[in-house]
Amino acid sequence: MRRLWDDPAWRAEFDRGAREMLPAFPGILAWGLVTGIAMVKSGLSVPLALLMSLLAYAGSAQLAALPLIAASAPAWVIALTALATNMRFVIYGAAMRRWLTQYSVRRLSLLGYLSGDFSFVMFMNRLAKEGPFENRDAWLFGVTAMNWLIWQVASIAGIVGGAFIPTSWGLQFAGTLALLPLVMPSVRSWAGATGALAAGSVSLAGSAWPYKSGLLAGVVVGITVATVVDSFTGGGTEARS
Repeated sequence: MRRLWDDPAWRAEFDRGAREMLPAFPGILAWGLVTGIAMVKSGLSVPLALLMSLLAYAGSAQLAALPLIAASAPAWVIALTALATNMRFVIYGAAMRRWLTQYSVRRLSLLGYLSGDFSFVMFMNRLAKEGPFENRDAWLFGVTAMNWLIWQVASIAGIVGGAFIPTSWGLQFAGTLALLPLVMPSVRSWAGATGALAAGSVSLAGSAWPYKSGLLAGVVVGITVATVVDSFTGGGTEARS
């Protein structure tokens, strides 16, 4: 990486990527802060919450796992729920693959850890506008590194600050509330709306199932229903007309 950094063109793309992520600063900051508070208010100790933030680095999966951790659900249920929540990254990776195949496994592994929803959308938008630009890895590193830095600062602030916030404030629901901004845009389509309805119905019906497996079943059913409906509607039809 040091040799790459010595290349002015590579460094320029990295700097450009970092700058272009800055407009998303307020949203990432708020999301990370709420996630950090939610982790400690759900019962995680500060050291465990810090470890989760640094290693998992997956806000929606972290928030989906928190109620299960608080309920002492089995590890396999927690792992499968987190995996199902982040299955979209498999789609992201498949969409980006053709543009990144020339880079080493080590470089791609680091990019895979750092990448998120913002970076995927920004990368695909730039490709649509400019085509396969030079030093794509540098630009992605700039975008994703800035995203990671903002997120971790906010998340750690939430974890440390949340430990001093009284439980009586009721912030154990912060994680649930923080997920709403992610969910609401997706239910504008028929696929998203039917998937959410199916997932909610199954989760509610299975609320008394052992190991909190109703939630996992809801995730699986919701994804399946949304995928099937999307194949018929083409994914572009609004749920409201």
